[in-house]
Amino acid sequence: MSELQNKDKNKERSDNLFPVVGVGASAGGLDAFKRLIRAIPENSGVAYILVQHLEPSHDSMLVEILQKITPIPIQEITNNVRVEPNRVYVIPSNKLLTANDGRLELSPRAPKGEKNMPVDVFFTSLSEVHQSQAIGVVLTGTGSDGTQGLKAIKELGGFTFAQEPQSAEYPGMPQSAIDAEIVDFILTPEEIPLQLARISQLFRSGLEVEKEEGKQAGEEAFRQIIAVLRVRKGNDFTYYKQTTIRRRILRRMGLNKIEHISDYLTFFRDNVAEQDLLYQDLLIPVTGFFRDPKVFTALYESVFPDILKDRDDASALRIWIAGCSTGEEAYSMAIHLSEYLDEKIANHRIQIFATDISERSIAKARMGIYTKKEMGGLGAHHLEKYFSKVSGGFQISKAIRDMCVFACHNFLKDPPFAKMSLISCRNVLIYMETFLQKRALTTFHYALNEHGYLLLGNSETTAPAAELFATYGRTEKIYTRKSIPGKFLYPATGKTDIIPKGNRNTVKKEPGRDDFQRNADEVILAKFSPAGVVVNEEMDIVQFRGATGIWLEPSPGKASLNVLKMVKQGLAFELRNALHKAKTDNKPVVIKGISLVSSDKQQLVSIEVIPLLNTIERYYLVLFDDTMTKKSGENLEGLSGEALSKELAESERNRQLERELARLREDIRSITEDQEAVNEELQSANEELLSGSEELQSLNEELETSKEEIQSTNEELTTLNQELLDRNDQLNIARLYAESIIATIREPIIVLDKDMKVRTANQSYYNKFKTLEEQTEGKSFYELGNGIWNIPALRSALENSLLTDGRIADVEVKQKLEDAGERILLLNACRIAQKDNAELLILLAFEDITDTRNRENDLINFPREKE
Repeated sequence: MSELQNKDKNKERSDNLFPVVGVGASAGGLDAFKRLIRAIPENSGVAYILVQHLEPSHDSMLVEILQKITPIPIQEITNNVRVEPNRVYVIPSNKLLTANDGRLELSPRAPKGEKNMPVDVFFTSLSEVHQSQAIGVVLTGTGSDGTQGLKAIKELGGFTFAQEPQSAEYPGMPQSAIDAEIVDFILTPEEIPLQLARISQLFRSGLEVEKEEGKQAGEEAFRQIIAVLRVRKGNDFTYYKQTTIRRRILRRMGLNKIEHISDYLTFFRDNVAEQDLLYQDLLIPVTGFFRDPKVFTALYESVFPDILKDRDDASALRIWIAGCSTGEEAYSMAIHLSEYLDEKIANHRIQIFATDISERSIAKARMGIYTKKEMGGLGAHHLEKYFSKVSGGFQISKAIRDMCVFACHNFLKDPPFAKMSLISCRNVLIYMETFLQKRALTTFHYALNEHGYLLLGNSETTAPAAELFATYGRTEKIYTRKSIPGKFLYPATGKTDIIPKGNRNTVKKEPGRDDFQRNADEVILAKFSPAGVVVNEEMDIVQFRGATGIWLEPSPGKASLNVLKMVKQGLAFELRNALHKAKTDNKPVVIKGISLVSSDKQQLVSIEVIPLLNTIERYYLVLFDDTMTKKSGENLEGLSGEALSKELAESERNRQLERELARLREDIRSITEDQEAVNEELQSANEELLSGSEELQSLNEELETSKEEIQSTNEELTTLNQELLDRNDQLNIARLYAESIIATIREPIIVLDKDMKVRTANQSYYNKFKTLEEQTEGKSFYELGNGIWNIPALRSALENSLLTDGRIADVEVKQKLEDAGERILLLNACRIAQKDNAELLILLAFEDITDTRNRENDLINFPREKE
């Protein structure tokens, strides 16, 4: 089975509750493994899985060698072995390793000639199966194996480690992971198990001590840290996955060498830089170009044809990338669309809105400049067609950048975009609790066109809002919008602040309560509690409590659970007012004596609306009570039941009319006062408008004058612009001329900056000295070719004479070159003159005069030989 097939297999999540550590290494791995294993405690509660690049044709002796230095059981992995804590597992030779449902599976190694990345394959499967319990460690080795796997682990909430490059025999693999900015801890092999043990202990308790008081203090400290971020950054992490949030906090504690959460809270409050660092950690900016190629294949084959079908030229194709991080996915989408449309792209207006809550990520995305290591997933044809080389990396072409609009935006609370054909929000919802997932999905449903598409990450679904989306494909996480009315849920800020501290914990079951007591309570509640309903902020009924048929009934037409549509005639007006007042004042509202006339009787109804505060979303309990029924049951002497009922009805009716009349008078008085105030405001506004009209007339005359001046200035600017265009053409011609000269010159030429680092070199240099561009550019001149130019006389000439006199001439050096033997080189250099104190650059030319000197020596020796 190839690596690709192994990646494509569906992985089942493990129920293991202990950390699983994958350790990857290549060259020099044996010594690093020994140092690591010696430091592992016997009862660490952790499982270690070692993945080493092994020679496929030889049996591995790793188990025997490592078992001699530790009492911890070490075993070679067999197919489908179950992972257990306090053990070390070692990959056998000529096998590929993956994790699945708490087990380890072996498959044949990829055929010779195919790229072999066993650490990436295992780490990726480890992240899918163990998720937040997964930990990846990259030790010594060459190349970049393990970097992509660590990205996958970090993305799903796990921890990532890399060996300190200075302590590694071959620093290539750990340095690659560090450069990708995905490593949580950079430690020596001896320090890694100690840090893992500390993290495991802290995370198991999540707190600083075992006592109940300490637990409460620890929980409060975590809440306070989130509160500080909410106030400082405006983003509330309360309903994000707390496992991930706490792991990020524990990571910062480890980096700052702080043991207790309460101490970290004190440090955190007073340190703005630490607040920024934790905030960036919580955002987890893991992304890449064309991540999950199968998804882009599905978009190309199914989604793009559908959203572009029958689209007129006037309407723009609008796509929203929510949680775009540093922009790789947005640009991948733009490149993919460009390839799909090819030459027809000029006929379409494409707008890709890419948003994120990280200002730093958005700033980088707007620049569109990426290093070579950040461009994994791109093919050579992508680099050639859509990128241009600039200082510091490669920049996306302007045509692709113009398709993308980047903005700081929080889709959980900011108003959403609209009329979207496709929304991509991959690997963002996995960090949120169900409440926030539902809010996000509702927002996306509101923002999509009627038949729009939603793209989610591999571990995400639309289950929290299943009524809004339908599954489009069986394998890829693509969904289509269902045709039901969309709505944007405006966030209710500050809800957590109004919850009393005493009500934060759930009610515990009282000890000693028997079943008969609970049953008695249920009977009493069912028989004597008032009937009512629970409604949400949209006034939709979410629960019926008791028999409400007396006051509620379905309304004709389309089915609806809106309480204002279901309530019987005569109650809707009062109920609307009560709900509005309860929502505004955030306290219970009672309205008594509302007359409700039915076909056979007349009732006097009381309505009570109670806000339910101890909830994530805002809900209201609406209770109905028939006050007439209660009074008709009272025993008044001297009256028969029928007379009593009639007299009470008339009395209540009179009192109700008096109350209604008093309310009407109060309403009329209030309306009159409001009307008088409005009239005064309108009169004042009218006077201001008259004054403003005169000012606008005067301003209009000034604008007319300014318009003439601007037209004159515009003509001058047009002339100047034409001159600048001519100058620019001349500069381009001169630049091309100079580049052509440099490219065709046979002598090696190199350009240095003021720090003697190589800015660029011509092809003759690479051919002459048998080196590559990536081994040269950005490196110190004195470090090139294992220090062949680190010659004291040459250093003195470059750093002294050149900087003072502006040039050096005919500096002769002897060097032994690969495949050419000892050569005599003549070096000439000069400063490249630039105006306005621009950056200092140095042009250095090499001339091989070996043959000339040999001929001179031959001429000198010729007379002697003749004699």
